[in-house]
Amino acid sequence: MAMTYYTLGNSGLKVPQLALGTMTFGTEWGWGADKDAAREIFGAYADAGGNFFDTADAYTGGTAEAWLGEFIAERGMRDEAVIATKFTMNLSATNPNAAGNGRKNIIRALDGSLKRLGTDYVDLYILHCWDRLTPPEEVMRTLDDLVRAGKIRHIGLSDVPAWYASRAQAVAERFGYEPISALQLEYSLAERHIENEFVALGTRYGAGIMAWSPLASGLLSGKYRAGAQGRLETLRGSSNPGFQKFTERNFAIVAELEAVASEIGRSMAQVALNWTLTQPGVASAIIGARTLAQLQDNLGALDFTIPPALRERLDAVSALEATFPYSFFGPEIQGGFTGRVTLGDKPATYHPDLALTASFAGVS
Repeated sequence: MAMTYYTLGNSGLKVPQLALGTMTFGTEWGWGADKDAAREIFGAYADAGGNFFDTADAYTGGTAEAWLGEFIAERGMRDEAVIATKFTMNLSATNPNAAGNGRKNIIRALDGSLKRLGTDYVDLYILHCWDRLTPPEEVMRTLDDLVRAGKIRHIGLSDVPAWYASRAQAVAERFGYEPISALQLEYSLAERHIENEFVALGTRYGAGIMAWSPLASGLLSGKYRAGAQGRLETLRGSSNPGFQKFTERNFAIVAELEAVASEIGRSMAQVALNWTLTQPGVASAIIGARTLAQLQDNLGALDFTIPPALRERLDAVSALEATFPYSFFGPEIQGGFTGRVTLGDKPATYHPDLALTASFAGVS
């Protein structure tokens, strides 16, 4: 497939729709790829035109960052590569200031990541998870300082409440800090809750969504129907919600996905990835292959279009129950706010600023 590039959010950073995740680089967690396999996966992705690499200081005890930096150096592609890494988690920390989102830890974590990656800057630096402690004002000021120091280029947030992300972007706007360009969030047919608030937040305020776990940790590849081993089996007892996928709802989604994939003549993973990548607000999806075959299959996710009727079936089986307050936003109640008059969206050509610019340019 030919990689299609988009600017990330309102930034000028150009990234492909498929990012290569490195959570599988290293065997420390019991289900990753060894170094030779990881290098092969990296090379195949780069050969396909990919340049967007996602990692974190907490992945496989730092091995993921170290290998990624080594592979990039081996190919001499640092200028071409877009490296995204994350801070917050220090899984071995006993020092309370060696984890979390405070200024002290952000700077400590970045210095460690730069050393492991073998580079003097990171293209996209992402808060890994809300720590329920640090105010967004401190986070945004610290990240802006690091942008000004030349150590990072762009910033993002992952796994935070929508109100926190909104406040952080407002702080950036108010004080002229570097704005949030990316929201890295779990999104797939099996996990659609970001549609309630984050899609509108990202599209309105300039942050592109980077979907993590678009295959629901492998569930949507279909392999667990046959009892194959993988992350979900290894981490079946984990308290991490990202790995709690064995539910009746999700297996109903898997069954419908299998039927749709069969009708299209594509793998289940390709259809699931295609669905996520073509949803509103999504800039990129992170693929975390453990084998070369998995990566090669994933790279074919955008070579086709899901027919509307089949897409409707996937939408229906994975639809969220309308919970409060979103249950109040349907047409029955909203109609009372418009005098029962149907309001359509403005046409794509409607934009006062653009219209004014066109008139000055002599365009009517």
